[in-house]
Amino acid sequence: MFGIGMQELILILVICLLIFGAAKLPEIARNLGKGIKEFKKEMKDEGEKK
Repeated sequence: MFGIGMQELILILVICLLIFGAAKLPEIARNLGKGIKEFKKEMKDEGEKK
């Protein structure tokens, strides 16, 4: 997975917790998921138009 191991993922998670706080993290993840979903939807729609 992009050369990222378990230790690196844990470190990234800890840094995110320190920066954003535990209360804000689920909201950020939800918005990121919505953005990815919209991006995939638009890419699919664009492919059907051609």
